Amino acid sequence: MYLDAMEFLEEERDAWAPYEALAALSDEQLSVARDGSHGWSGRDLMAHMLAWQGVALDAAKELAIHETSSVFTEMDADWESRGGDVVNEEINRTWAAMPLTDLRERFRTQPGELRGFLTVVPEARWLKNADYLKTFYDETIDHYREHSADLQAILAAADGS
Repeated sequence: MYLDAMEFLEEERDAWAPYEALAALSDEQLSVARDGSHGWSGRDLMAHMLAWQGVALDAAKELAIHETSSVFTEMDADWESRGGDVVNEEINRTWAAMPLTDLRERFRTQPGELRGFLTVVPEARWLKNADYLKTFYDETIDHYREHSADLQAILAAADGS
């Protein structure tokens, strides 16, 4: 699918770029649940995206040191045993407890941290490994696209407030 890591990283960066508009919203705008976004607030969407992007980051950190990573296998097993709704609700509760200033800082830094780790992980460990590549793609690029309507609803509502 990708000839080299930079091709993936550029696509990931471009897919993430629209989400950066969330950082410009006020604390109040981020805190209001919006129609058309699963009832999520901008804060909820930021947290959800960071949580799953964080799974990719954790795997990249392991792959920077080791030939394999257990992160994706453990995540898949958890998803299968408890169900996606339970896992996502746990994510919502965990991230809701984080101070908004910390969430904003993580939102500002984590995407670059993920890209940075993926530049040092040997391509054979992730880009040339079909299973890992698919999961990195699913937790980043594909996930960003899945929630683009949520993002647009939140931004449109904030623009009108």
